[in-house]
Amino acid sequence: MCPSVRDDSRVLWRASEHEELTERAWKERLAQEAIEMIVSDAEAAVNDGFWPGHPLDGVSEQERFASLYLGSAGMIWGLWKLGGSLDGAATVGTAIERYRAEPDFGPDAHAPSLLMGETGLLVVAARIGARVADRERLRDLIHDNRAHPTWELMWGSPGTILAARACDLPAAAEASARLLWEHWDVDSDLWTQEMYGQTRQYFGPAHGFAGNVHALRGHVADDVLRERASRVLEHTAVQEDGLINWPPSVGEPTSKIRVQWCHGAPGIVSTLGDLVPEYLSLGGGELIWRAGPLGKGPGLCHGTAGNGFAFLKLYELTADERWLFRARRFAVHAIKQVEQQRVKVGRGRYTLWTGDIGVALYLQACLDAKAAFPTIDTF
Repeated sequence: MCPSVRDDSRVLWRASEHEELTERAWKERLAQEAIEMIVSDAEAAVNDGFWPGHPLDGVSEQERFASLYLGSAGMIWGLWKLGGSLDGAATVGTAIERYRAEPDFGPDAHAPSLLMGETGLLVVAARIGARVADRERLRDLIHDNRAHPTWELMWGSPGTILAARACDLPAAAEASARLLWEHWDVDSDLWTQEMYGQTRQYFGPAHGFAGNVHALRGHVADDVLRERASRVLEHTAVQEDGLINWPPSVGEPTSKIRVQWCHGAPGIVSTLGDLVPEYLSLGGGELIWRAGPLGKGPGLCHGTAGNGFAFLKLYELTADERWLFRARRFAVHAIKQVEQQRVKVGRGRYTLWTGDIGVALYLQACLDAKAAFPTIDTF
């Protein structure tokens, strides 16, 4: 039996959380110059392997983070993907040493986490060919994480399954995927997340269903994933006038709905768009376009760039130039938001998932017309 969604007010998005799309036109040179600026600024801002914190991330400038989500690992990987000149091998070595001595978020940090822990650092080290890469340590962390009670991408086994595949550890990936598959509840068709002191059943890729299904690709046949994913997402979609969105989790009123990669249509479309009926993906895409760029900022997790990846996914699926046009319009707006934040704060925002380097990766994806989402689709 699929879960139901409380539908108190038919809210699909809140205009107060979005901005009017800039009228500036897309130009390849504009995107290339923005990428060059972001890369150059990031390489100039690194200090002893770390970047300053940013007020919009709720941290002080002096706090130093090593992890993939908010810290050095994400910056090193992003700069490497963009062809920067940073000595990533040396920098990731410093970050790993620091993490082991002083883990991000204190002594109770979860080292096996892909996005918040040591696993993400070791994946980056392996991908860039650093001498500090340690396959045995990485294999142990993946093994230790296979039954983590979050059952989601950020902290749990879906993230470390992707890490195992990125680093050619098939046995570790399969062992974790087997348990993840076994914990896919046959009655609700969902996983249950025990996280941050709460018990929830989330739909989006960061903390729930979409990320888990994505991690099972290759372990479970696509037709099986398609059947179960379609059943859940058709039943839980909030629809009006051809627009479609999803609440963050089961039991939440639609007044809590969001339009972000982490929660809502953007992440579901970009992660599972090829596994659900086309009308769901297209309806989600139209919703994202109608809502407009996110006011929270330009980044990947809950920003304009992350939302724009849904348009690139739809372009990949349909070959309809309209979606590439929309992706690039969001890219230009993201450039504007980066510029505005720099004026306000006086410097860049140095993280992969919330900051400028994620925007640069989105700009490159728009130049290449490629839908692969950073890290979860391509390391």
